[in-house]
Amino acid sequence: MIKYRYEEISQEIALNITEGRLKPGHKLPSVRQLKQQYRAGLSTIQKAYELLIIMGLVESIPKSGYYVTLGKGDNNEIGFAKPSQARLRDELFKNNLEAITSNTDPLLRHRLNEFNVATPDDTFIPQKMILRNMQQVIREQGTKILRYYPSNGSEPLKDHITKRAALNHANFDAEGLIITDGALQAFYIAMAAVTSPGDAVAIESPCVFSMLQVLRTLRLKVVEIPVLDPDGFDLDFLEESLKTIPIKAIALTPNFHNPTGSLMSDENKWRLLQIAKAKDIPILENDVYGDLNFTDHRPGNISSMDDTGLVMTFSSYSKTLASGIRLGWLFTGRFFKVAEQIKFALGSTVSPVYQETMLKILATTSYERHIRTFRMKLASQCYQTMELISTHFPEKMLVSTPKGGYSIWLKMDKGMDMVKFHERCEDIGVRFTPGHTFSFSNAFDQYFRVVFAIKYTEQSLDVLKQAGQFAGKR
Repeated sequence: MIKYRYEEISQEIALNITEGRLKPGHKLPSVRQLKQQYRAGLSTIQKAYELLIIMGLVESIPKSGYYVTLGKGDNNEIGFAKPSQARLRDELFKNNLEAITSNTDPLLRHRLNEFNVATPDDTFIPQKMILRNMQQVIREQGTKILRYYPSNGSEPLKDHITKRAALNHANFDAEGLIITDGALQAFYIAMAAVTSPGDAVAIESPCVFSMLQVLRTLRLKVVEIPVLDPDGFDLDFLEESLKTIPIKAIALTPNFHNPTGSLMSDENKWRLLQIAKAKDIPILENDVYGDLNFTDHRPGNISSMDDTGLVMTFSSYSKTLASGIRLGWLFTGRFFKVAEQIKFALGSTVSPVYQETMLKILATTSYERHIRTFRMKLASQCYQTMELISTHFPEKMLVSTPKGGYSIWLKMDKGMDMVKFHERCEDIGVRFTPGHTFSFSNAFDQYFRVVFAIKYTEQSLDVLKQAGQFAGKR
């Protein structure tokens, strides 16, 4: 990865600080002194210092200069004030959150290859198309996009979403659709609409940490239903569970489950619907990866088979366009009345800029053209990643075969110390998602997820190889 001059300068100074050559409270050279030392422009040196300040290694004292930030034990006139009270944080939540998100340390991010974050790489995002449409919206709408929009979302946008869904045989209606701040909010609304604290719900297992956290927040009891590769959600296990447990909702990702990439067959989708109908159990269908099929056929939804309103389907554009597009949707089925009230209580409207931008994109063929290209890239990345795993990792590993989406699920031999494995990976500059984040139990301690929605470089290929070689030595 190419580094800018200011990044190289800041990295050199940061190294001197972290290795103790520059002590806390030490006054650093002025901007003009560093300009002469590095033969760089004033703006370059200023950017280097700004980056060091962001990293928390340096602070600027007005009319005095730049100083190395004081450590916790130091105490003089340029020290930081102590907080008035301690801030408590759930360590398990903190650790799991760090395991699935990008590292925010600017210095570390340059050397880390993050296969742990389920978002498309910057090179896969249609940046020009998104920004062009967003700029047009700002020019055309002006101050209109600074006002509140309808709580349930823009009506024209909902019309376009339902029309596109109809092409895939979904029978959504715009009146039953709610625009949400991403898919996770949609899941929260749907689950809150059909359960009460203490209720038992069936959830796919493994399941992404964010959805598990919603269940924890809603204080629900969880029945983890195994996802079997390649069949997906284990319906036999579900039926056995229903004999003794009064399950109030079923949540799953039938189309390209994260992390296995499995695809539920139409026959099993129909069978699940019949199981749910027999006991009047709502189904919450996550379709965020539904557009990312590796074959020509886009799989259908369970809701398209339902004529009772028992199925709620939700999705977003963060997985297919860009993670920063915080716009999702929820088809509420027969639960619109309650879902609408919960949505309003969570916040009156989703960003008008995002709504109008997505309306513009969906009103043309831009989204469809991007999806076709994106699917081909992901399929290629998947095959390349599986080839790399096959070549460099131990033969005894269990590896899922994704049908779509952008993750692979792997299991190490019992002899592998997974804590040491992830520590070694961090040392060499690569991150995978630990399996323990996908369950409330320890069932997946020997597993990890690899996200392949990333453009390979010589560095990323090398660290994957090193990680595999380390695993093979155990």
